[in-house]
Amino acid sequence: MGNIVAIVGRPNVGKSTLFNRLIERREAITDDVAGTTRDRHYGKAEWNGIVFSVVDTGGYISGSDDVFEEEIRKQVNLAVEESDSILFLVDVHHGLTGMDEAIASLLRRAKKPVFLVANKVDDHSRQYDSAEFYSLGLGEVYNIAAQSGAGTGELLDALVASFTKPSEEEMAEIPKFAIVGKPNVGKSSFVNALLGRQQNIVTPIAGTTRDPINTRWNVFGFDVMLLDTAGIRKRQKVDEDIEFYSVIRSIRSIEDSDVCFLMIDAKDGIQQQDLHILSIIQKNGKGLVVLVNKWDLIEKETNTMKAYEAEVKSRMEPFTDVPVVFISVLEKQRILKAMEVGMKVYEDRSRKIPTRKLNDALLPLIERQPPPMYKSKQVSIKFINQLPTVVPTFVFYCNLPQYIKPAYERFLENRLRELYSFSGVPIRLFFRNK
Repeated sequence: MGNIVAIVGRPNVGKSTLFNRLIERREAITDDVAGTTRDRHYGKAEWNGIVFSVVDTGGYISGSDDVFEEEIRKQVNLAVEESDSILFLVDVHHGLTGMDEAIASLLRRAKKPVFLVANKVDDHSRQYDSAEFYSLGLGEVYNIAAQSGAGTGELLDALVASFTKPSEEEMAEIPKFAIVGKPNVGKSSFVNALLGRQQNIVTPIAGTTRDPINTRWNVFGFDVMLLDTAGIRKRQKVDEDIEFYSVIRSIRSIEDSDVCFLMIDAKDGIQQQDLHILSIIQKNGKGLVVLVNKWDLIEKETNTMKAYEAEVKSRMEPFTDVPVVFISVLEKQRILKAMEVGMKVYEDRSRKIPTRKLNDALLPLIERQPPPMYKSKQVSIKFINQLPTVVPTFVFYCNLPQYIKPAYERFLENRLRELYSFSGVPIRLFFRNK
């Protein structure tokens, strides 16, 4: 189970700059995964070999310049609830403001490690200016310049030291399925239908689910853990920042799962927010099944299902090798089918292909269609190996790995998908010098 770090602070203190600084090395490594849409507010960072998730809470609020204290307060409360550690950013140029004090008073009550970070300390004189932030009563002030990265090492050392190690007896070693999606698409009702009881409070108002509930489901020969991403606590102005809340709430369930059911509403189709959640699923290399709920409400024609599936997949490009299951939670249509497909994705994701079989099947295909020549040099792939990782990862050993182009990489991935059933499973390819 990964650690989640939230960055909070009033507008314009440099939250996005710090966010980019923390994830940039890691993004450079992971962003060559086909179809990773760059997410400006969620990413993976790494320090001293420890990987953790970073969420920039500021990124989800529109009209950042004149954000009301109320908005910031909601963000901070959410960060406190959902994260493991908090980076509270202040700005040494502007000095201490009333809003900083308001945020600090919320954070002092948090039972989580809070790191007070003074940004824009880009020369010696600024070191002294940051002393006033000690009055916030949050302990040590870490001086950094997010733009250049100065001072971030010391901060990161302290941050990763604060992580509590995941306990060994975490959830039982059984498949973990996360049910994710926009509020009010029927996630909780899906869990209730499987369990045959009212587990969650479900009302037609978006965002009424209370808390993430992990439930063991052990019937019909299945034995899985269902992670329900508790939409959102019920609030008055429920529509304005619903995306921010549901995305942050989904992060932990996605990270803790093996397979994600991305549930969409048949009437709405795939929307921007679904693609947002999809990018988090891909960044984490999780299995994926798309569930189209409320299918009973759609007027049917002969090929509606096929046409609908094609439309869904075109929105998800280039990651289109994904099972789509049409369900109606209300009518209990195909909900067991959804679980069967989820199990298949789980099994496919953990498949290990013997090296000999892999080479016997792929090398002849590569010989027939070798990588294109580059600068009149012939690129030749000699040997393929699957790494013992959670996400199916294949290494292609070749003479000139740097000349393999993305188009050829996709060709290889498609061959792997055709030869071995990897529908709904992310695949990672690496090219190394033999």
